[in-house]
Amino acid sequence: MRPPSQYPQEIGEEAETEPDPRFGAMMICTRLAGRAVIRVVGRCNEAKENESLDLSNCQLMQVPDAVYHLMRHTELKSCDLSENDITKIPPKFAEKFNLISDLNLSHNQMSKLPDEWADMGSLENLDISYNTFIGLSDCIFKMPKLRHLNASNNHIVDIDVDCLREAPSLQTIDLTNNPLAPRIHDQLSNISDIRILLSPREREDWEDLSI
Repeated sequence: MRPPSQYPQEIGEEAETEPDPRFGAMMICTRLAGRAVIRVVGRCNEAKENESLDLSNCQLMQVPDAVYHLMRHTELKSCDLSENDITKIPPKFAEKFNLISDLNLSHNQMSKLPDEWADMGSLENLDISYNTFIGLSDCIFKMPKLRHLNASNNHIVDIDVDCLREAPSLQTIDLTNNPLAPRIHDQLSNISDIRILLSPREREDWEDLSI
């Protein structure tokens, strides 16, 4: 047993030791992560009843593998993944949720979709607005039942207009607030069998020159 005379000094040294400033931040992050997990699980349980999965605003950077497990016996008809920080969705999403008819991916950080998404045979409405797309993935124009596409407020410059024309069911596409190349903008403006929403075309510098 140590001499009693040592205790006051040691107690004083412990009192002078400052707590790690990172500890509070770590506790907050852990608490927030725990709440996010609870939110996701709760919404998955709700989806088992109404076949509509709402994972919007859940602080997601990807679709957790647990979601595929929890939903394995549910035939989802719609899914909302908006207001997250998702950068990409794996090909297996199309395989696991191939009965979805409405999908909202708006307000994320996505720039492309997997080629396998062409197999989403039931998808009718797709919202990819407010992301970071610079072009439209070819799989979008191969979806057999896709009727309405919202791709507004991205960074889309180029589009394969021929592929768009061949889309089997596309009726409307919203491309407003995208920096479309003037040539692409003109080609899209001449399409009449699909309703295409466009922002006014910005004139190029040379077009303002008087000859």
